[in-house]
Amino acid sequence: MDEELRSLTERVRSESGGSADCERLLATGDRDELAGVLTEPGRPLWARELAAFRLGLAGDRRAFESLVLLLNHRDPPRCASAAHALARLGDPRTARAAAALATNELRVAYALHPVRLLTALRAPESVPALITTLERRLRPHDPYRRVALACVEGLGALGDARARRVLNEALAHPALAEAAVHALARIPQQQRRE
Repeated sequence: MDEELRSLTERVRSESGGSADCERLLATGDRDELAGVLTEPGRPLWARELAAFRLGLAGDRRAFESLVLLLNHRDPPRCASAAHALARLGDPRTARAAAALATNELRVAYALHPVRLLTALRAPESVPALITTLERRLRPHDPYRRVALACVEGLGALGDARARRVLNEALAHPALAEAAVHALARIPQQQRRE
């Protein structure tokens, strides 16, 4: 079983109090039933999350809006499961949504999982969004070092030369310096023209 699915299963079973409804949603293969949970009034959050996650893993784009909302949730495990499902969903809107969440200064406390998702997606939006987010985190006394570190690591993994300037700036921050050195080492050197 997928580790993220196992973790989600344990969490929703606990949140649901081990309800029969939870077990049915875990077992069903009926995507229409799962999609119905996303729009049916009065459904608890755990049920909506489980339905969206399962639809996302199945590549069913009806889960997109719910997963994006969960990606920006205040509860980190919900963000992590949403990012996992969005990475597998294959919806072309995902990178744009993740970039919007990662660069939203009003929600920066919840940007860690959108940043990691952008790295996993390797989409055209990924590098510009990570650069923008990291630039903002390099301000004095910024409290979001985990977000900054995820940006540095992500930019290293993406290996795009556009990140060189901001990664060089990150070298001046003790909490980021070592990761920035490793990230810079992963960016190919520019070829000299003869």
